[in-house]
Amino acid sequence: MAIKIVKTPIKKSELAEIAKEEFGDIVKAVVDTEQEIMAIGGELHADEEVLLTEKESSKRENTWGINIYPKKAGEDFIEFDSMVNLKPNFGNRLRGVENSEVQNKIRGIVKKLIIE
Repeated sequence: MAIKIVKTPIKKSELAEIAKEEFGDIVKAVVDTEQEIMAIGGELHADEEVLLTEKESSKRENTWGINIYPKKAGEDFIEFDSMVNLKPNFGNRLRGVENSEVQNKIRGIVKKLIIE
């Protein structure tokens, strides 16, 4: 499946279809916390990040890789785990997202862009 840039809300059911085509129960996504958009449907977070950088002029310090589980809810819906999150120059030394404010911003963007 081609990577899709999401700027307007998509339905959770569409996300579930993307998951089914790719990995079964998971959709990889990269969220731009500055522009409040995301790229979904790539095989690698890195490919999604590159697309956001090239097509939307996203900056590395604002892009964060997550995994979305369309069939889950609450805290289990989003997993903060991606190699693109390794950003020592920007204060993030783990595959997760260390800053809770950034985590909350990502959750808010995902909630806005993925609807029931």
